[in-house]
Formats: sequence, C-alpha cells, structure tokens
Amino acid sequence: MAERRGPRRLGRRPAPGLIAGRTAACALSLAVLGVSGFAWYTTDQLNGVSRSHALDQARKNAPEHLDASVNILLIGLDSRKNMDGTDLPKEFVQDELHAGSSEIGGYNTNSLIVLHIPPSGKAQAVSVPRDDWVQTYNADGTEGRMHKVKEAYGYAKDAAEQKLRAKGLKGADLEQQSREAGRSATIQTVQKLLDIPIDHFAEVNLIGFYDIAKALEPIPVCLNKAVDDPIVSRVTDSKGNVVRPGGGTGLKLPAGVSQVNAADALSFVRQRHNLTNGDLDRTHRQQAFIASVEYKLKQQGVIGDLGKMQDLLNVVKKDVVIDDQWRLLDFVQQAPNLTGGNVEFNTLPIDKFATVGGQEVNQVDPVKLRRIVKQLFGQPLDADPALTPATSAATAPGPSPSPSPSLAPTGASAAETTVDVLNGSSVAGAAADESKALAALGYRAGKVGTADSHPRTTTVRYGTGAQDAGQRIAARYGVTATASTALAPGRVQVVLGADRAAPDPAGTTGTTGTGATGDSTDPAAAPALQMQGPPVKAGGVPCVD
Repeated sequence: MAERRGPRRLGRRPAPGLIAGRTAACALSLAVLGVSGFAWYTTDQLNGVSRSHALDQARKNAPEHLDASVNILLIGLDSRKNMDGTDLPKEFVQDELHAGSSEIGGYNTNSLIVLHIPPSGKAQAVSVPRDDWVQTYNADGTEGRMHKVKEAYGYAKDAAEQKLRAKGLKGADLEQQSREAGRSATIQTVQKLLDIPIDHFAEVNLIGFYDIAKALEPIPVCLNKAVDDPIVSRVTDSKGNVVRPGGGTGLKLPAGVSQVNAADALSFVRQRHNLTNGDLDRTHRQQAFIASVEYKLKQQGVIGDLGKMQDLLNVVKKDVVIDDQWRLLDFVQQAPNLTGGNVEFNTLPIDKFATVGGQEVNQVDPVKLRRIVKQLFGQPLDADPALTPATSAATAPGPSPSPSPSLAPTGASAAETTVDVLNGSSVAGAAADESKALAALGYRAGKVGTADSHPRTTTVRYGTGAQDAGQRIAARYGVTATASTALAPGRVQVVLGADRAAPDPAGTTGTTGTGATGDSTDPAAAPALQMQGPPVKAGGVPCVD
C-alpha cells in the first residue's frame, strides 16, 4: 500500500491544469460522474459548471448521425495556468507534484478520449494518442497545418489571443475567449480525423481529478509488474539551455493491487518514463484508473445516491467546462450504459514512430483509424474501398497478408534481418504462422519455438543494426520495439503474447479489440480490430503495465 502523503494545501486551493492533459483519468472520471450523477440535477443546480460555445462551428460541418448514439469528446488540458490565466503556484506544481515549472506555458491537449454511448449495449471509449501527426483545423473550420493532435488547441488559442489583444482584451476575459478558440480547433480536428460527429464535450483540469481522488482515497490500482519511477531533476547550463530534461514521478509500487492516495494516484496516471511503450502505456494506466474509480464508486454506493453524488459533484463542477447544449438531464436514460462495467477502453493504433521537423511523432493512417472507429462504434463503412475491410479472407486461416506499405520492410533492412518468433500465446502454431508471414514480407526466418513466459502483450526486441526492422515489425502488433544487448546484431525477436488471439486475416496483425457489435463472440461480428495494446475493461480493477 502506498503510504506517501498527498500534497499539502497552499492557501487557496490551486487548480494545477498542467497534469490534466497528462491524466485522461480526470476526463473519464468526470464522465462517469457526469452521466451517472449530473443526470440527477436540475439546470439551476449546475450553475457552477462553465458552459462553452466551442461546438458551434463543429456542428456545422459534422457528419450525419445514423442512430441515436452520442459521442462525447473528453479533453484533458495540459497547462500551467488556472482558468483565469494566472500561473499555478510554483510550490505546488514544481515542488509538491514534481510537474515542472509554473512559468512554462503551453496548452496541449494530452488527453483526448471519445466516449461513444450507443442507444443500447456496451459503451466504448477510444483514446487518441497525443503525439499523432495529423491535419489540424482552425477555430473557424478552415484547414490548419500538420501538427501533433495535442497541439491544435494551443496554436488556435495563440492565434485568437493575438487578435483579442489587438482589440484591447486582457486578463481573465482574454484567457477565457482564447481558450474557446482552442476548444473549437480541437473538437474539429478530432471530428475530421475520425469522421464522426462530436455531440458534446467536457474539458477538465487536474484539480477536479485530484479532489475526486482525495475524496475517494485509497483507490485500488493493479500493476502487472513492479514499477520504480525516480524523479530526475532538470539540468540547464549557464545559458539556460537544457542539458538534461527532468522527468519521473517518484512512484514506486509493487506488482499486483495497491491502494493509493491522491498524490500517488496522480503519479500512477502521469508516469511515462520507465515504461516500455512510454506515452502509450501511460494511456492504458489512465484507462485502468478510470475503471477503478468507477468500480469503487459503485462499490461504495455512490452511483445512484443523490446525496453522495452531490457531494462529489460540488467538488469538481467548478473545474469543468462543457458545451452549452448538453442537456445533462436527458442523459439519465443512458447512464446504465456507463456503469456496472459496461464500458470498454481502447487506444487507437499508430503505424510507426517518426521524426518530423525535429519532433518525435506518431505516424498514423487516418483512413485506417476511421475504419476502426466506425466498426467499433457499429457504424456502416463508407463506400470508399479504402474504408471497406477485406471480407473475402475474413475466415481464411494461415499467415497474415502484407500490412500497409508503411509497415513493410524496405531495401536491405529485410534481407539482412533474421527474425526469431517465440509463442507465448495460447494459440497452437502461432509462432510458425507468424514466422511464415514475416518471411513472406522479406525477413529471414530464424528460430521458431515456445516462449519461457506468457506475456499479456506481444513484445519485440532487436539487436544492433536492426532498430528500423524491429520498429516496423513491432508496428504490426501495435507495440514498440526495444533494444537488447542479448540479441545478436541484425536479429529481431518476437514473443507472441496473450493478445495474439488468432491469425489476423485483415492484414492488421496485432492486439485486438471488439468488433462492430461490441461482442467478440458474436459470429456476425466484424473482423477483429487492430488497437494499440489490449482493451481495458471496466467492472473491476484491471491490471496494466
């Protein structure tokens, strides 16, 4: 059990929005509270919740809704500013939470989650990785530049702020109105990227999450393996240049279930260093924490209890911004779809890691993402052949065909790379099938055998000189390859994990989520979908890395 004390209060309670963007838990915890608790309230009782017009432009260009489902975009904002634009207390952000300097600006949306609530059945929550390199859109709906998806908010806010300053606006009014532009740009960027209508949105900062965690602590979390994330100080030279970036949360927890306080809850959902897949693993942490919060709320009888919900909502509503047309009372009929473990969280896949303009980014295929989202949400695919899965091979056994060109090997990298495949999954013959599939792509077949362990997720390691091939192979499974001195030069090792449920006929070998029906056992379900790691299911305390 984690014993570290939470941050002390420093006068007026701060609202450390910095970590909000790094904690999707904030957004989804609010969503769980929102649909199961806000529905009890009258409009007058919700006067403390800030309303926004940021959806106005997005609604004009939104794709058509084909059923009575609802899509909610949950935004976690990364900013060291309060809602009124003032700096967060340095002592709290830097010294207590080890989250950097309060003086550093920036408005990245490091948490972007689309919550899809169907008319009936399982709700789906889809995380968009913050570093996905995408076409962004401006607040007025026009095309912007290619940026990381998290940056759409900040660029639009900066552009609006310059115009507003020229008009004489300043202070809290300047902050609030320029943030409206950031919200609008973010909503439209996600809506265009996934080709789905965004019906509502909620933006939250850390203090809402922290106060929920404080009210509910201790909160159970579960890890597949022990973690130790020591704090590393930021070092600069005499000219102020960063010699070594700071990092780490100070979190140290054993494998298995731990009961964490509010401070450690923040560290649990913020950690990205000392994790195999960095930010992508952190996304799964956030999803698991959300599931644990929902589980505890239900176990304690909070969900559905007007008095208990009112106490929690009074704590967080001052730190929430929602759209002006969200009639929360109408949500009461959909609340059951978000409680009782009836939510599944997935992370959209990336194709590969790349460097663009000196920035490390995730390269993604928007067409593939739209297909995945529409199948997951049970929506019909467009007539565009690029959005239609290859159904002719839907039941064909054997190795997967070639993946998209971005995942295929190039030049000598294939012929000079030997790939060993070990089976740690429950699928008989999976290693041999996968070895044949990789050989068909041009890689040299190496050792085929049984792994000594049974990992939950497929892992890929590479020896000296095989980094490019290793990363390309890893992209097939939605994971990140890691270097290994134990492997010979030019060699890659694939250990198939529990996520290797069956050969993937659609050419998207990797971890799978649910089909369009939300029930993978349904024979009429669509082909399994490639996701970035295994789904996180609510209804308990899920274990993650």
